[in-house]
Amino acid sequence: MATKIVSRAIAGEPHLPEDEQYLKLEKTAVIKIQSWWRGTVVRRTLLHAALRAWVIQCWWRSLQAKTMEQRRRLALRLYSCQEWAVVKMQAQVRMWRARRWFLQARWAACTIQCHWRWYTRQTRGLIQGHYAVKASRLELDIEILMA
Repeated sequence: MATKIVSRAIAGEPHLPEDEQYLKLEKTAVIKIQSWWRGTVVRRTLLHAALRAWVIQCWWRSLQAKTMEQRRRLALRLYSCQEWAVVKMQAQVRMWRARRWFLQARWAACTIQCHWRWYTRQTRGLIQGHYAVKASRLELDIEILMA
């Protein structure tokens, strides 16, 4: 292209239209170079921004993971405390029921023993029937038979 312009200039031909074409071509070449450079700069800037965003996202995700782990452990601790409380409550209720049953059985056994002892005292021994205290000359004879 440049050789054509130079050869026409030497020949004395008017080269204004080709100069305009040359300027247009030069302008388009400049625009292409500028657009390529701007694209390169934009891509580099976007790459840096994306890397920075990626670093921030990694940090944020790790922070969220730590927070979720803490929440999970807290929920597990609360659950285990509640389960332990339920187990303790059940043990207390079972102990109360067993103790109540034991006390009722003991009371029944004591009642039976008391009646049995009274019955054996009344029916067993050398002297049966009513007992009377006899005193003569200020002497007191009391016989108590123990079974």
